Amino acid sequence: MNSFKFILGLGVAMMSYVYGQEVKSPNGNFVMDFSLSKDGKPTYQLRYKGKEIIKPSHLGFEFKTNHKEMDFAVQERVEDERAQDLANFLSGFTIVDTKTSTFDETWAPVWGEVDKIRNHFNELAVTISQPKTDRKMIIRFRVFDDGLGFRYEFPEQKNLKYFVVKEEHSQFAMAGDHTAFWIPGDYDTQEYDYTESKLSEIKGLFDKAYIGNASQKAFSKTGVQTALMMKSKDGLYINLHEAALINYPAMSLNLNDKNLVFESWLTPDALGDKGYLQAPFNTPWRTVIASDDAREVVASKMTYNLNEPSKIKDTSWIKPVKYIGVWWEMITGKSSWAYTDDFSTVQLGVSDYSKAKPNGKHGANTQHVKDYIDFAAANGFDAVLVEGWNEGWEDWFGNHKDYVFDFVTPYPDFDVVGLRDYAKAKGVKIMMHHETSGAIRNYERHLDKAYKFMNDNGYTSVKSGYVGDIVPRGDYHYSQNTVNHYQYALEKAAEYKIMVNAHEAVRPTGVARTWPNLIGNESARGTEYQSFGGSKSNHVTILPFTRLLGGPMDYTPGIFEMDLTKLNPDNHSHVNSTLANQLALYVTMYSPLQMAADIIENYKRFPDAFQFIKDVPVDWKDSKYIEAEPGKYLTVARKDKKSNNWFVGNVNGDNTRSTKLKLDFLEKGKKYEAIIYADAKDAHFKTNPQAYKIETKKIDSKTVLDLTSAPGGGFAISIKEIK
Repeated sequence: MNSFKFILGLGVAMMSYVYGQEVKSPNGNFVMDFSLSKDGKPTYQLRYKGKEIIKPSHLGFEFKTNHKEMDFAVQERVEDERAQDLANFLSGFTIVDTKTSTFDETWAPVWGEVDKIRNHFNELAVTISQPKTDRKMIIRFRVFDDGLGFRYEFPEQKNLKYFVVKEEHSQFAMAGDHTAFWIPGDYDTQEYDYTESKLSEIKGLFDKAYIGNASQKAFSKTGVQTALMMKSKDGLYINLHEAALINYPAMSLNLNDKNLVFESWLTPDALGDKGYLQAPFNTPWRTVIASDDAREVVASKMTYNLNEPSKIKDTSWIKPVKYIGVWWEMITGKSSWAYTDDFSTVQLGVSDYSKAKPNGKHGANTQHVKDYIDFAAANGFDAVLVEGWNEGWEDWFGNHKDYVFDFVTPYPDFDVVGLRDYAKAKGVKIMMHHETSGAIRNYERHLDKAYKFMNDNGYTSVKSGYVGDIVPRGDYHYSQNTVNHYQYALEKAAEYKIMVNAHEAVRPTGVARTWPNLIGNESARGTEYQSFGGSKSNHVTILPFTRLLGGPMDYTPGIFEMDLTKLNPDNHSHVNSTLANQLALYVTMYSPLQMAADIIENYKRFPDAFQFIKDVPVDWKDSKYIEAEPGKYLTVARKDKKSNNWFVGNVNGDNTRSTKLKLDFLEKGKKYEAIIYADAKDAHFKTNPQAYKIETKKIDSKTVLDLTSAPGGGFAISIKEIK
């Protein structure tokens, strides 16, 4: 819903050359200059409060020149000179028109960190023509108070109809050797720990950062992924990312470490092509968010604002979800997804599960799921996720199988109808799980049948997964084709009124504004890696500045037992977090989809700490970023959308840290009660992670709390008004 909208357009006829075409942010802090170089290369630069953010950087494309793929080449064999002309969409341009406009609206998200978002920008749209080939393109710049977005637009035209992208060449020339928080550039996964280094040090540290994964493909030892967070020597925080990734490959960045210039690097398909386009077409937005205050970067909504409004008219069925599940026990090896050990391979419809001997370790059995439904009902949770309920898990990974699962056939010990009725009687939903094993063609074959099965059995949300290499072979998780698959599954889910939580999919770029049934993604290194060897103790202080700028993450917090040998004697991993830190994640790692990820037995051991997870909402009216420094700490206060209650979370990095927490965000003149869940004095993520203390205090807006966070620790506070 728009509370205010105003658009002003101005068209200006231009000569063939123009220099210094300028557009400012509404508050005047950002200034973007556009020009053409002497050889006709589109060039932009960006300043913030007079400081250079992006030095002069070129824009454009390189196309393939095979006449069968390029509609504008008509002869049987293209001459070399003509082929070079057709491939080049980088230079030789003239400016034929510019338009400026201002836009201002306030819109209400279906769910979110706040209940209202302002979308305010000044825009410059530059139409450029390449006389040698008689082709044209529009570069559209939008300058917000928190940064810049730009995209390429290919209008309908005679000499550019169907075309193939060899590479997009969008540059981001850095103004210094910034400190960066980066993960390796990869076509298949974002599940890496972050490395903190100077830009010039990326190449030397790449091999150490490039750890193993179920599916991965690096492209360069100076390649990194977005969202990329940086900090300059003079205290500017800079973030590079993209928005509205639709029908296009995901963009990574490749660094020229000699001159510190990043350039876009698109994910190819199995043939090496990077995009099949048809005019008219708009690319995703390339984004630069910057501030001298880290809190403004992490609070930015620019990525969402660059996406279109919701295409779902009736959103009443989209509801935030707090859930538990049969999951962590399988991740740690305490139980299994597979029903039997009898089969070395599985062919659905051929392998006879009715004659197979149960292995005794299968987690998704009827009685065990009932226990979780009972626990969810008793503690106010909305749903129970059940993984490993369907046939095929004995042979699901690593063989490039196309027909892996059918998504509707349960194991003999999983009573679909009985559990449906049992959950309904308890007021609890069961969350569907669809693991595709990367076989996207197979999933699309079964989607209608699988979603109808969900409707028939009361499942309103699905966790989908894409572990392993993409099938058909040779494609990648972030190619145009696979990105289109994720979008197809999301839009098909909306037809069936199903909410989607996609794991191993492409990282989000604000598309949840347009399709708010996308209530979660993984698309980064989540809690499961704490069972696969552990993540860095400061990992959760970086994710809000990177991965979460594009949308919420199903991080699966709430682990209370850090010594995993107590769940599985063969698993010697350690969860690198204090218990208080785990509680704080429900506030600092925003998501409308939050899991209490540990097993029931561990929550029963710590009922006083578990109370915070029971109390904390998953949808917010307002959010205040109190203090922030990537890799070091983050403190967030959020107001419940349904009450006057506030909740505060702090996550800390590697060193002990003290916080003087001002509560001036509370309403003046009112009294509140705060329950503080904090690290004990001797707490440490590695040596004493379960050391915590709980205290209750009477507070008001003038109160200042003195709190200490351990290494890998933090604190969580629930604040309720005293009436």
